[in-house]
Amino acid sequence: MGDIDVAIGVDADCVAGWLGSYGGEDSPADLSRGLSAGNEGIPRMLALFEETDVETSWYVPGHTIETFRDEIEDVAAAGHELGVHGYSHENPTDLSREQEDEILEVSIELIEDVTGSAPTGHRASWWEFSENTPELVEKHGFEYDSSLMERQFEPGWMRKGDSWETIDYDEDPETWMEPYQYGEETDIVEIPISWYRDDIPPMLFIKQPIYHAGYKDPEMMYEQYYKRQFDFLYDRRGAGVYTFTIHPDIHGLPHMIPLFEEFIRYVKGHENAQFVTLETVAEKFRDDPSVYESESEYV
Repeated sequence: MGDIDVAIGVDADCVAGWLGSYGGEDSPADLSRGLSAGNEGIPRMLALFEETDVETSWYVPGHTIETFRDEIEDVAAAGHELGVHGYSHENPTDLSREQEDEILEVSIELIEDVTGSAPTGHRASWWEFSENTPELVEKHGFEYDSSLMERQFEPGWMRKGDSWETIDYDEDPETWMEPYQYGEETDIVEIPISWYRDDIPPMLFIKQPIYHAGYKDPEMMYEQYYKRQFDFLYDRRGAGVYTFTIHPDIHGLPHMIPLFEEFIRYVKGHENAQFVTLETVAEKFRDDPSVYESESEYV
């Protein structure tokens, strides 16, 4: 069996999530939930990671760093990786190139101020790329990005310049009947994520429903989604990386801690499966791009 690496990405959205994504920017009650995520959720998760001896990667909006400075310093002091995740969880597709560039510069400086070194990882807010994002990720010297979903269990190389035709029903069909065009590969590692291994859509209650349910049974999510995907990777592929995206807003809640601990111990009960940071995944893939290739007919 090859390498089975489980990389926990903690997106510490907190108040920034409500400002940029969740529609609560005018609600003191919703913003207070973000305060709880930072003041209570982050310490709870850190305590669990210490108990279970797990290293993780945290993608921290600049707003979170400046609002919860002590808590984020504790994250770094515990040995966890810090990566860029916007400032107020802005949607990159709504930003000008200049705005997106400025946000990246400030976010990088804030992490450097906490850790003493530049972050190696970038995760786009909203998991959205603007037409400028790949170029800016490359410009700012990131080693990897983790925002896209082209693969389930295997890293690749971030591309720039992909193109496609959208449908315009007012025009002749021949204007849009074109295949997807792959752009140019960069030397930035792209580590895949998945909405099906993310806790926000099923388990965060939001008053303005877009795609969030808010009340899915956490035990069902673990048994039917998270564990089954890990089992597919372990039993059928035999090698790969499993990225798991969680938030202090959800996994920092009291009822989630025992389930999360159970999942960690479930993974640790499998030979050749280990928890690593996404930075480690990128380093391993860069050294040997075949390290996570499937060992069976399953992709």
